[in-house]
Amino acid sequence: MTTHLIARLAAFAVFAALPACSAPPAQQSGDPAAEGNPTEGLAIETATAREVGNVPLGSVPGTISLPPEARVAVTAPFAGAVVRVYVIEGQQVARGEALGLVRATDPVQISGDLARARSAASLTEARAKRLSQLAEEGIIAEARADEARAEFEQARASVAQFERLAALGQVGADGTMTLRAPIAGRVAHVGIETGGGVDTLTAPFVVEGTGAYQIELQLPERLAQSVRPGMAVQLALGGDVERPVGGQIIAVAPSIDPATRSVMARASIGAAPGVIAGRNVTVTILGQGRGIAVPENAVTRIGDKDHVFVRKGKDWEKRPVTIAARGGGLAVISAGLTAGEVVAASSVAELKAMNAQ
Repeated sequence: MTTHLIARLAAFAVFAALPACSAPPAQQSGDPAAEGNPTEGLAIETATAREVGNVPLGSVPGTISLPPEARVAVTAPFAGAVVRVYVIEGQQVARGEALGLVRATDPVQISGDLARARSAASLTEARAKRLSQLAEEGIIAEARADEARAEFEQARASVAQFERLAALGQVGADGTMTLRAPIAGRVAHVGIETGGGVDTLTAPFVVEGTGAYQIELQLPERLAQSVRPGMAVQLALGGDVERPVGGQIIAVAPSIDPATRSVMARASIGAAPGVIAGRNVTVTILGQGRGIAVPENAVTRIGDKDHVFVRKGKDWEKRPVTIAARGGGLAVISAGLTAGEVVAASSVAELKAMNAQ
């Protein structure tokens, strides 16, 4: 009988202990410490906004071109036949390097005229000296000596004329002349071949200088009023060229193109890998003011405005900002953010989704 009583008391003790082993669900969910921060599970990278100078005014399309003095046509001073061509298109040449050899009949004739002019000048010079001496002794009239001196001056002028003609194409004794590169650069065009003819109106060679380039820009009306010669520009070429290429505004047109409703401008840039005449690029024009730079991926579009998420304690505050320009992985903010504030540089889409709830 004692055994049955002990078993009944043990079963009663187990049932009595069950309510004490678990708390009501309402008590667990109502614990404020258990709720936590909704952004605690996000791996949010941060970035500190910093102040930068030369705030970009904007980015505009442009086309790389050569300056007027960088493309030079090489012409022959006399018509003739091509004896030899020394270069091919695309070849780099130094200033004064031989491009081609041409033989013409005119240089031979000029060489003969020069020799006759020099002989006549020597003869008239001797005659002028002799008559001048006779005039001083009173043997002949002074007028005859003056005529002899005038003939000598005419002969000297003829010599100078033929010497300049002979020097035009570095004419040799056999009538050959060498066409040389007037500037250092790249041979852009070869329009002759060995044995062919060449005249004085067609350029057999064209040489392009590769030391400097220009960019033709199309400025929108809102931006044209702020752009002035001397402002700095940058263009990102992409590919293997990591650093942007810098340049300077050199001219801004005074009127608007009625077809494109834009203002034409020109900027000068130096030679760099990827800078090729005819290439279309996007150019960023740098102003004189200052702004706030943050990573470009920290900016998101909400509605019709750009926003960033700024850290406020453990929370992230959505804040509208004004973007002045983008480029090089950075966004430059002209209004809405101050230097030193911390913004979210990752998980921006998740923060945007939480804010929309």
